[in-house]
Amino acid sequence: MFCVSAASKKPLPQLPDPEMGLSELGDQMVIALQDYMPLRDDDLPLQKDQEYRLINSSHSDWWTVQDDRGNAGFVPSILVAEKNGKNFERFEWYNKHISRWEAEELLMKEGKEGAFMVRDSRQVGVYTVSVFTKAPGSNGEKNPRVKHYQIRQTDTEKKAFYLAEKYLFSTIPELIHYHQHNAAGLITRLRHPVTKGERSSQEITDPSKDQWEINPEELDLGQKIGCGQFGLVLEGKWRDRKVAVKMVKEECMSDEDFKEEAQVMMRLSHCKLVQLYGVCTQRSPMCLVFEYMENGCLSDYLREKKGRLSQDLMLGMCLDVSEGMAYLESSNFIHRDLAARNCLVSKNNEVKVSDFGMTRFVLDDQYTSSQGSKFPVKWSAPEVIKYSKFSSKSDVWSFGVLMWEVYNEGRLPYENRSNSEVVESLNSGLRLLKPRLAPDAVHMLMEWCWKEKPEDRPSFALLLHELAALSDL
Repeated sequence: MFCVSAASKKPLPQLPDPEMGLSELGDQMVIALQDYMPLRDDDLPLQKDQEYRLINSSHSDWWTVQDDRGNAGFVPSILVAEKNGKNFERFEWYNKHISRWEAEELLMKEGKEGAFMVRDSRQVGVYTVSVFTKAPGSNGEKNPRVKHYQIRQTDTEKKAFYLAEKYLFSTIPELIHYHQHNAAGLITRLRHPVTKGERSSQEITDPSKDQWEINPEELDLGQKIGCGQFGLVLEGKWRDRKVAVKMVKEECMSDEDFKEEAQVMMRLSHCKLVQLYGVCTQRSPMCLVFEYMENGCLSDYLREKKGRLSQDLMLGMCLDVSEGMAYLESSNFIHRDLAARNCLVSKNNEVKVSDFGMTRFVLDDQYTSSQGSKFPVKWSAPEVIKYSKFSSKSDVWSFGVLMWEVYNEGRLPYENRSNSEVVESLNSGLRLLKPRLAPDAVHMLMEWCWKEKPEDRPSFALLLHELAALSDL
């Protein structure tokens, strides 16, 4: 969720009367770059990609907009983009009147992968994106360098902006917002905006650190309860509440990656996702503090309860996970490592999706791993194995395997086969066999999840609907 620091809450102009009709700016329209949940009574919620009428833009950080039902309210100006306009000054990534060599000097000094800025090109009305990278070039070049991409426009009647031809946007802020989450043709995604001078909107763009920072003195660490891909998981106590504390091994993740992973989880809040309470960056190793789930991970729980799991309970587990994943899908998040081992069970047998260590926030519902990162072959869709191509539909494939795990009471899929044998059998069209405990209707859903083409698989919203219908029978 988007947060605003207390410092940015300066007095605002009075809201216009919704009955006033047209705004002082005529029919100027803006597009929401992302969702926004109101922080106070006179704010207006924003829905990503929806259009709003601009009423007042006189305040630098907060604009007044009106939705299609006539409701008016304040929104952070950096979360909307004018459909017809080149007013970029409020965005921290824009640097006016800066030369190519000045941009290179600033970005090389910053030295972070994906550090970037947008600047004016020599040609009037044309803009350039400059981005720092350490990634090897196509010519084998390995030295850190700055790449420059000119923002181009289509020749069509309805102008569109692009950096990579397949990805078109009606405004430059939309284009930048997209590439901040997706490389999509660039050498690296635009990770860290760099500005030449200080800017008041910095207060707005940084989520409120204090809201999520946990004082290490308030955190009591107990015994080890697990081991994640990035380090130990310990039992703990925070403000008289039992918590799970995920420690982060320093060699596994940089400070920047850690903060980015935490930012991802801070955006997510749903009853079927394991809730993040906060982060502790003032101690070493840094850690994430989660709600405590008494019955541990789902795969261990299934094995412990083998022979004592009812049909209702197994279906309920699949329903819980599909609900959490439907929420992720609707939020344009993909998990990338969905499996029974990455779900946790509460004391009342409720299952929640956990371990977002591999999650990528994507705006086109697809992410190709640039690092060629390792992934669990036995839970992975064919397009992930062949091309490292992740999407919500590859998560759906993994969910089919998770359902198979549930109805096999925690057995490992393809337990006697090597990864290469699994790949070979998938290529020849073979799939996991029907679990003895799975009803035909549930097995049909598994098979639907394992369709070769991603577009032939159901969405999580549809899976949730189908599983809910089965639970009502």
